[in-house]
Amino acid sequence: MEILAFGVQSDEKPLIEKAFAGHHDVHCLDVFLNKDTAPIAAGHEIISTSVNCELDHHVLQSLATGGVGMVAQRSTGFNNVDLPVAERLGMTVARVSYYSPYAVAEFAWTLAMAVNRRIVRASIRTRDFDFRLDGLMGRDLRGRTAGVLGTGKIGEAFARIAHGFGMNLLGWDVAENPACVELGMTYVPRERLLAESDLISLHVPLMPETQHLIDAVALRAMKDDAILVNSSRGGLIDTRALVAELREGRFTGVGLDVYEAEAGLFFLDKSLEAVDDDTLARLVTFPNVLVTSHQAYYTVDAVSQIVDATVHNVLDYEAGRRSENVLVPRS
Repeated sequence: MEILAFGVQSDEKPLIEKAFAGHHDVHCLDVFLNKDTAPIAAGHEIISTSVNCELDHHVLQSLATGGVGMVAQRSTGFNNVDLPVAERLGMTVARVSYYSPYAVAEFAWTLAMAVNRRIVRASIRTRDFDFRLDGLMGRDLRGRTAGVLGTGKIGEAFARIAHGFGMNLLGWDVAENPACVELGMTYVPRERLLAESDLISLHVPLMPETQHLIDAVALRAMKDDAILVNSSRGGLIDTRALVAELREGRFTGVGLDVYEAEAGLFFLDKSLEAVDDDTLARLVTFPNVLVTSHQAYYTVDAVSQIVDATVHNVLDYEAGRRSENVLVPRS
């Protein structure tokens, strides 16, 4: 059987091919699954998708018509998949419920440190042999307060690094993480966390309850010199509201690895095209904002774990087994 994998990055391809070797042939495509590319999957029982593939009811219907019986998502997030439609069509959907939390947590800290110490601006200057320090002043993080919204595995890893910096820890989640409490984290209401934190990092999943968790009201509650980092899902932040606050000169820095309208942009080369997203175009012009292209998870360790889990999901589907990764079971 040949597995068809959509949205495969060049660095990811050899890892996928190696993992499936001895099990199935795999055909890797760099195009993302959407209504236009869905017909490519005809004749394949199993396909694999990335987080920026579109699996709405139109795409899923096209896949089902073409004979697809399983979607193996290569990510933890699955907000791009219309699960009720998949279930109605009798299509199995599985995801990767776990991979290295350190990959994302370490990258979140990379963003935080980069905007705090003005690393991008400094690098651009030195390439032009401009070695002035004007405008590059950052601040010590020791003794300041880190607010962690979402204290699961990734949030815990982020908090451990903050603890290593000697920061005070505030947390917000539906349930306390004992490991974070041991680090000295105090769980507080979201409003207090936003008001008292010098650095705020988002590590909650995107769902209807967390859509625009950081809205205009939340942004105004933050300190004017706060650092905001999002390496989770773009929809957690109301980007237009963020732009409005940035135009007022607020925030020491904002580090974003995700963007709420990233589908059709991120993972693609748009350098020779006119991008018609005015909000994103404005966002990247602020000198205190750093936007990266959803790469927090992108380490050889994390991607290898994601690929291995995807292979196991496929083998479980064929054997009729069900694991914690299954979102919609085989009918």
